[in-house]
Amino acid sequence: MDQFANRKIYVGIFILLIGLIFTFRLLYLQVIDSTYKLSAESNSRRLEIVYPARGLIYDRNNLLIVHNQPSYDLKISPFELEAFDSTELCEILNVDIQTLRDAIYRVKKYERERRNPFIKQLSPETFGKLKEKQYKFPGFYFSERTLRKYNYEIASHLLGYIGEVDSSIIKKDSYYELGDYYGVSGVESTYENFLKGEKGRRYKLIDVRGKEQGTYREGRYDSDAEMGKNITLTIDAELQQYAEKLMKNFEGSVVAIEPSTGEVLALVSAPFYNPSLLVGRVRQENYEALKKDSLEPLFNNATMALYPPGSTFKTANALVALQEGVIRPTSSFGCTLGYYARGVSMKCHSHKQPLELVEAITNSCNAYFAHTYKRTIDNQNFETTEDAYNAWRDMILSFGFGEPLGIDLPSEKAGFIPKSSYYDRYYGKGYWKAHTIISNAIGQGEILTTPLQIANFAATIANRGYYITPHVVKDIEGVDTLSREFMQKNWMKPDTSYINYIIDGMDGAVNGEGGTAHIAHLKDIVICGKTGTAQNPHGTDHSVFMAFAPKENPRIAISVYVEYGEWGATYGAPIASLLIEKYLTDTIAPNRKWVETRMLNSKPTNKKEDEKKY
Repeated sequence: MDQFANRKIYVGIFILLIGLIFTFRLLYLQVIDSTYKLSAESNSRRLEIVYPARGLIYDRNNLLIVHNQPSYDLKISPFELEAFDSTELCEILNVDIQTLRDAIYRVKKYERERRNPFIKQLSPETFGKLKEKQYKFPGFYFSERTLRKYNYEIASHLLGYIGEVDSSIIKKDSYYELGDYYGVSGVESTYENFLKGEKGRRYKLIDVRGKEQGTYREGRYDSDAEMGKNITLTIDAELQQYAEKLMKNFEGSVVAIEPSTGEVLALVSAPFYNPSLLVGRVRQENYEALKKDSLEPLFNNATMALYPPGSTFKTANALVALQEGVIRPTSSFGCTLGYYARGVSMKCHSHKQPLELVEAITNSCNAYFAHTYKRTIDNQNFETTEDAYNAWRDMILSFGFGEPLGIDLPSEKAGFIPKSSYYDRYYGKGYWKAHTIISNAIGQGEILTTPLQIANFAATIANRGYYITPHVVKDIEGVDTLSREFMQKNWMKPDTSYINYIIDGMDGAVNGEGGTAHIAHLKDIVICGKTGTAQNPHGTDHSVFMAFAPKENPRIAISVYVEYGEWGATYGAPIASLLIEKYLTDTIAPNRKWVETRMLNSKPTNKKEDEKKY
């Protein structure tokens, strides 16, 4: 008997414990934790995403460049569908009946399809017609979004464009869902996390048939969308607009930088396209057309095209040679229409000779810089040619060549300053000397740079020896400071005391007797510049020019590349001078209107096959 009594006690205690566990669990679920409460009620509510407007984009003078316009997607709620005139709806939407049937079938069968639009980005005309007759089509409703709108249809490569996310983007960032949009290129891409904003949520109460019955829980779980942060660019919209006007008939680029800050004042890649082409329902169609265009308007020449720097590079070689002590400012070399030695032939134009350094820069003497480069690479202070070359390369890299500068735009190219191992592979270790690679003396050979790097080098000279990493965003709403890299000075390795000889030579090139860029001369502004001709193995050479102004306290540094323009003074120098004049004086002097007219009406052509970008 005692044995059975004990069993009853144990069973009773067990049942009591189970009861207490269930009681406390039920109390927790109903009173304390609301998660399961919401889950249990999920069948009586519908979530609607409220999409935020993207941040606005201004230029450095607070001119509004990019803003937003309303756009509407048409969605289908399968539970609210009732009989409707499908023919009339198809006529309004300009779709066939089978497309409509397929859409209805999908939203009825697949839960995820209910959140995807039936038709994205209705035109204002279509939206207006359908909104007026929406009562005739139960189960069809609108979801509001915004599209980009451009007050100034400029800077397409800098601004970038918006596109629909794919599965790879969704995997990287849980913020995005199918049907969302994000910045694909340009500033829209780099600053996506600031521009995109935060989505809001609206929960709607629905009945057992799926029909909307009002706000769920009086909006307790709703949240408002938060607009993206506004961004102020460094570019001057009017200068950018004028640069694009001057480059409308050309292929190439313009990059203008404020030397003291590294702020990009204008960035043009020609040919360019109207950024409005990549907005709305026509975006994909226009994108495919631009992608197939043989002139490659989607390619950003300013940051991605690689060209030989031509004679602009002579100034860099001069600084290295001065630092290594292989020449002095007073060193002079003769030039009999070129440089000829040990089977090497390098032609030059007619000018007085012999020349010292400043005059050699002014006259862009090939022979002078061939002698200079030979002394640098065959420098007896180093044990081997390789050691001398590596020392030269190390100083060249300090000018911002051979590596990405780090501009806040995607896909910047590094350029190419070969390592000594590159020449070892081609010629054999110990079997190459200065004459083997003498083309580097005048910015040809294997050397490749981007237009951005040349403009940055002009800024380095203007700053008397340093540059600040170029950047295109000046201010972000609510962010105190930009990245530290956009504020620190990057000093060149050669002694800055040598820079004045380079500046005087560039002054002479524009303003002195025999200067190669006299067409860039302005009456009241001292421009310091250097012409270049970038050899093109596929046809006519490219016109290159870099400059800064004024000579004292410079406010703008610039590079201009005109493909197939042949001589730096033909197109590069006049375009740069017009942009400098426009930026510093806000006008073009009457006596220089002929230069503007010639640039606007010119169109160089390639005399051989079209060149492909590197």
